[in-house]
Amino acid sequence: MTQKLAFIGFGVVGQGLMGILRDRNKFLRETEGFEAKVVAISDINKGAIYHPAGLDIETVLTVLKETGNLENYPDTPGLITGWDSLKTIRETNADTIVEVSYTDMKTGQPAIDHCKVAFENGKNVVMTNKGPVALAYEELAALAGKYEVFWGFEGTVMSGTPALRMPITTLAGNEITEIRAILNGTTNYILTKMEEEGLPFESALLQAQQLGFAEADSTSDVEGYDARYKIVILANYIMNKTLTVNEVFCEGISNITLKDIEVAKTEGKRWKLIASARKEGNKVVARIAPEKINLSDPLAFINGATNAITYKCDLLGNVTLCGAGAGKKETGFSLLIDLLTIHRKRTTSNQ
Repeated sequence: MTQKLAFIGFGVVGQGLMGILRDRNKFLRETEGFEAKVVAISDINKGAIYHPAGLDIETVLTVLKETGNLENYPDTPGLITGWDSLKTIRETNADTIVEVSYTDMKTGQPAIDHCKVAFENGKNVVMTNKGPVALAYEELAALAGKYEVFWGFEGTVMSGTPALRMPITTLAGNEITEIRAILNGTTNYILTKMEEEGLPFESALLQAQQLGFAEADSTSDVEGYDARYKIVILANYIMNKTLTVNEVFCEGISNITLKDIEVAKTEGKRWKLIASARKEGNKVVARIAPEKINLSDPLAFINGATNAITYKCDLLGNVTLCGAGAGKKETGFSLLIDLLTIHRKRTTSNQ
């Protein structure tokens, strides 16, 4: 069964998924029996197009590259332009919404409303926006359940590295009592450069910005806010415990000095920005803070922009997963993970 997709937002991540769908079309069809048809794209800056029979991916990417406006897509019978995001969600024939819009992290909007409208119209949602999952998980999960649709958000924690799918599937049967993680590549890159090359914080940050690891305004990364959203997602989804962003203690790395780095070395330790969540009775206690960790800790050897996460399991002990935490192709792949999950669920239910 072909999955019909509508993209809400079409920035780097959306284009990353689109490129994967183009390049892996034959491979996915032959190995998974999976086919996707992009029927609509709605982007507040790049324009909006919809064709119920499907859009040509190569033409979409070429038009965007050459003109910057999707509405310059070749005029064909049945092509509709100019629909906003909510109209696209409600009125196109897409069965799955790829929600990759620009979203306010403080409010989760407009992505929260996009999810609600999609669910109410019987449509699945796959997304990489952290805001809705961190700020409205219980409400949106209940709504998706009510309308019996799939809500996928693998890419919200560690990009395409399966920080959510892996524990839910392959660690099933374990109780995960604690999570410790490096969830922000920018801060890990900075700390690595400070230790290995003796760069002061400001110089390491500038280098991270020049390489594209950090935004011009790096506050969310270096002060730990990005990691705080991610640990909330992990607590709610993996540990099945209600945790809000405001309940998480948060301290960043901007006060770490080269002297601190050197002191840690003499102690046989290494600084990392650690996101942690630990079950205590019926609740979860979580924090984001720089820690001097022992070199025996698997997280101590995660360098550069790489992310990693350790799950403490009651049956298996500690299990550590590491991999990319960002990137166009990597985050695009996270959306593919969720699309394939929908496909496999459909295939199983039809047998």
